[in-house]
Amino acid sequence: MTQDALAPLALPAVDDRDGWRALLETRSTGGLEAARALADGLRALEPGDPAALQRWNDLFVELSNAFAVCSLLAQVHPHAPLREAAEASEQELHRFRTALLLDASVFERLAAVPTEGLDDGGRRVLADALRDFRRSGVDRDETTRARLTELSERASDLAQTFSRNIRDGAAVTRVPAAALTGLPADYVAAHPADAEGRVAITTDYPDTHPFLAFSTDREARHAVARTFFTLAPNNDVVLRELFDVRHEQATTLGFPGWPDLDAEVKMIGTGEAIGEFVDRIAADALAASDRDVAVLLERARRDHPELEQVDVADSRHYGELVRREQYDVDAQAVREYFDFTRVRQGLLEVTGRLFGLTYTAVPDAPTWHEEVSVHDVSLDGQLLGRVYLDLHPRPGKYNHAAQFDLVSGVAGRQLPEGVLVCNVGRGRMEHSEVVTLFHEFGHLMHHVLAGRHPWVRFSGVATEWDFVEAPSQMLEEWAWDADVLATFATDDAGTPIPAALVERMRAAEEFGKGYYARTQMFYAAVSYQFHRDRPADLGARLHELSQQYAAFAALPGTHFHTGFGHLGGYTSAYYTYMWSLVIAKDLFSAFDADDLFAPDVATRYRDTVLAAGGSKDAADLVADFLGRPYDARAFRAWLEG
Repeated sequence: MTQDALAPLALPAVDDRDGWRALLETRSTGGLEAARALADGLRALEPGDPAALQRWNDLFVELSNAFAVCSLLAQVHPHAPLREAAEASEQELHRFRTALLLDASVFERLAAVPTEGLDDGGRRVLADALRDFRRSGVDRDETTRARLTELSERASDLAQTFSRNIRDGAAVTRVPAAALTGLPADYVAAHPADAEGRVAITTDYPDTHPFLAFSTDREARHAVARTFFTLAPNNDVVLRELFDVRHEQATTLGFPGWPDLDAEVKMIGTGEAIGEFVDRIAADALAASDRDVAVLLERARRDHPELEQVDVADSRHYGELVRREQYDVDAQAVREYFDFTRVRQGLLEVTGRLFGLTYTAVPDAPTWHEEVSVHDVSLDGQLLGRVYLDLHPRPGKYNHAAQFDLVSGVAGRQLPEGVLVCNVGRGRMEHSEVVTLFHEFGHLMHHVLAGRHPWVRFSGVATEWDFVEAPSQMLEEWAWDADVLATFATDDAGTPIPAALVERMRAAEEFGKGYYARTQMFYAAVSYQFHRDRPADLGARLHELSQQYAAFAALPGTHFHTGFGHLGGYTSAYYTYMWSLVIAKDLFSAFDADDLFAPDVATRYRDTVLAAGGSKDAADLVADFLGRPYDARAFRAWLEG
């Protein structure tokens, strides 16, 4: 089938629960049955038959389709029983994949595939497959393989429980209505007081973050922050077991611990290098962080002379006051330029112009919720794929920001379809939310543009994990450019956001980059050291790491780690956000700051980095684009500037 003849996946109507169950059944159970049949066919081949590699690809197309639908529906579908069914199906898929990668017969068929006649892509797919088998323990004895199967299944179950506890553990803080003093009018209107004169502040980002930034009631800010940083207390025991299970997986395979097993297939290479990277960035950022935190503390002491340090409940508020008073940036005034509907349209127009894409709204396309919008994406008149934008919070929905696959693109077989899942406001937006949308849309572009490979292994965001954030972090730069913002950031009268205001916004944002880097390294240290050391008392170690790395004091009695969702997916590798930022700054240095839409560099970036997917090592993709290996000069200049 030609690419032009392909069509997006047909979804049921939003309220058709039977249809959604049927889709889940078709993609999960049906996909699993197809994968099992392909595995049987692969085993039946004679050793050395080159058809084994194509069978392997076909098998993983089926698995990819099944995993994508299960993972997405488990996180976004409004009907709890369907979410639970999707989780159960996902577990069954994990069990099959675990058993497959421990199947000596399948491994032997692939190991015997002759490499003569394979193109570069085929050789890369084969090498990656054989590596994955060995990392799963296929060459171990039967008893060891059985134990590794148990561990893999248990780790998957625990990670899913961890994520579910966060998703279902959303909480509310009730504060006096007077605590809304300082909040924008639309926020106040959306939070009516109850009969007792109190308002409910949820742990959803559009509720918590503006409250912590703008409320003048310090006691209420601390109450809201304590709720936000004590999500899912039942995850403490889940995490301790998860760390133990991952550690046993790694040591059984001959690695010192989980970080080494995990890092082997990343750019960074070793677990020890993670710790070195965290400490190096933390040290590089210390001077800038101390300088900026001192400014916040001085401002906070004007209101509270007794303060000895700035804590996490005060940092947003005093950061906002410093930006308003010293940089003449009032975040509430800035919000007037960022109406959600205009921002969403602007995001499409900016990325369409940058990458030469056309978005066509599909208003009658079925989705899982009425607020989800759908757009077909075309390049040079050819349909590339479809994107779904699920951007507002609701009960039972994934409560962070991420891009999810719905379909992995495979040349001549299926179009890529991706889903942007965020939790931004429905009316006025903070500029930080605009930056988040650009960031996550970078992943969506990566998924769609890299959906034209014959090998599903290369499809979409398929590079090493510690590179995947770099394209998204680089796209954030377009959300900071005055000329770009002027195309969609307008007030209700149609007046574009002034360039001078954007310049002050950027200066104000730069003000906090030192403590931003320190905060990121605190998160990275938690991710790495929890997995490396598996402390018996996670709360105590969290407190130690906060004192060592964090720029702001934690609140007594809180337990940030139980709601730190990245411990599930990123495991020990949260460092990747900063690692990718180093590369992102270098990538951006190739663009003309005076013309961010210059077509030559944008097209080269689109085709050499994004469209390439996982077909090359990330370092090679970057070198193809820059004409040299990446380095940290641009990052250091940014951090020290």
